[in-house]
Amino acid sequence: MPPPVAAATTTRVAVYLRRARLIDSLRLRSSSPSSPLPPPPDDPVVALHAIRAAPTPSSALSLFRALPSAPPPLPLYHALAARLASLAALPDLRAHLASFPLPPPPLARLRLLAAAGDRAAALEAFGSLPAAPRRPAEAHNVVIELHAREGDHAAAVEAFHGMVSEGALPNARTYTVVIAHLASAGFADQALEVFRILPSLRLRRTTRQYNVLAEALAATDRFDQLRWLVREMAAVDGVMPGPQMRAAIAAMREAGHIDCTEDFVEELSPNARIGYAVDDVEGEGDSEEEVDDNGDANHGDRDRGNSEKQSLKPWLDPRELARALDGWDPREVADLEAAGLVWTPRLVCKLLRAFKKEETAWEFFCWVACRPGGFAHDRHTVARMVAILARAGHVELVECLLAKVRADCILLPFATVRLVIDFYGLSKKADAATRVFREAESICGPISRPNLALLCSSLLRTMAKCRRALNAMDLLEEMMARGVLPDLQTFSGLMEHLASAGDLKGVHRLLGLVRQCELQAPARRVHVQRAGEGLLQAGARGARAESVRRNARGRRGPRRAHQGAAGEEPVAGGEAPRGGAGGGEVRGRGWRPPRGVAGARVDGQRRRLEEGARHLLRLLRSA
Repeated sequence: MPPPVAAATTTRVAVYLRRARLIDSLRLRSSSPSSPLPPPPDDPVVALHAIRAAPTPSSALSLFRALPSAPPPLPLYHALAARLASLAALPDLRAHLASFPLPPPPLARLRLLAAAGDRAAALEAFGSLPAAPRRPAEAHNVVIELHAREGDHAAAVEAFHGMVSEGALPNARTYTVVIAHLASAGFADQALEVFRILPSLRLRRTTRQYNVLAEALAATDRFDQLRWLVREMAAVDGVMPGPQMRAAIAAMREAGHIDCTEDFVEELSPNARIGYAVDDVEGEGDSEEEVDDNGDANHGDRDRGNSEKQSLKPWLDPRELARALDGWDPREVADLEAAGLVWTPRLVCKLLRAFKKEETAWEFFCWVACRPGGFAHDRHTVARMVAILARAGHVELVECLLAKVRADCILLPFATVRLVIDFYGLSKKADAATRVFREAESICGPISRPNLALLCSSLLRTMAKCRRALNAMDLLEEMMARGVLPDLQTFSGLMEHLASAGDLKGVHRLLGLVRQCELQAPARRVHVQRAGEGLLQAGARGARAESVRRNARGRRGPRRAHQGAAGEEPVAGGEAPRGGAGGGEVRGRGWRPPRGVAGARVDGQRRRLEEGARHLLRLLRSA
């Protein structure tokens, strides 16, 4: 008698597609007022999405209470809380929070109460967060956004001031909230000014910021500035347009302003062959600081309540599909091919971003290019794949893709070139980063002087990570000869790197370059002061006390040098005098740098963001 045939195992893609069909049926039945409530699903994943798609608080609560598992898993508690908050069902939300098997974290509670519009309870939750050493930046972001949504400009400015004074660093989402508040209050010029300074703060501009500004500019028919915004989005940041940006581009074209909009005609025309609605996560193209698990969940829940999300098309979640394809098993790929999806650049970008392994992303990138249906990779999909490969250090594949796009006359965004150079610093590929820098204009087109300075700063940072100080100094001299003046962050970062490595000659050389810079007097004094601090540290590490004292006197000026000579005794054995840069002692190899120098090295990013925050605070107060 032959042995029984084992049942074929179900692939993860097949499980995902089955779940998607169940979620679709629940969404469609929930969206129809005349339909009876659907039966509770047994699958927790299906139940979670069904709760998120519930149109009313009562339907969400009914689904949750009818779940067969008792008690339900904790993610379902959070899903129901997020849905009730997005529907502003405050009494139901308070009762539900009290029923949690484990109290939600304070930050999660603050987010939920703020999303529901309970200002007093949200501020109380914010006050319950531990203030030592500082509250999370996201907590401040939520409070600022809450005040802005209520139209309380003074309270929003005060909350931002409290964030800066408390020492929390503003991030990309902070500036998104501020830009949205300024634009909604009618201060589009101030919002644009904040948007323009973000690259100098080394913060990436996000899809949400583009959407907010495009909506504000289109509403006031400021099409010249909108054209500049579209150009920045496409050529500089490489962001795919969101719904508000697409609407603004359509309005601009209707008004006769078609320059720089030709590449978006296909985006504005819906493709009738696409038979599904892609779950449109707002984080597409955003910086990592603005995207986290909780934030995406909250924004996704709020979006699913909109009428646009209740379209009668099947639902597709790129993150779940990418999770099912992890490992790129041939059986999974066969099920994906049988699904008959219509591939678009937007969907391909979302899937590439969702893959956890670069090998899987590369397999998918090559596979989708050969699918029937007319799909072809464009600048967005290639840019996403190049960034993924560069982060993993696959120099050969990156150079192969770059050669291909050059041969096809495709220009990648400027932000992709910066990302590649920055990622090569993580994988210690200094030579490859230099080649990309030299070929930058052939990759992304003409580069403006401010952007060239940013690109130079990225390469210098990569050189420092690869311990190529000599090459970094040569590059710095070359850029200065071309008239590209490095900014304060570039000088400070390179000085701190040379100082921490004990490279006294490099510090001397960089200090000479600082003195050659034609900077404004206050900025130049700051450069020289920080350069002197770095020189003090490097000299101390090399036990060169006399050199340290001479340069310290030169930095502090004749009066301070005389005071130091009169009030300090020479220190033998390589020690620096007390009261130097930041105070403290300097003792050879085991020396721990004084606070003034160590803080300059450790908190370089903090200084930059705090300077931007102070500038932003002035803008807010002027508005």
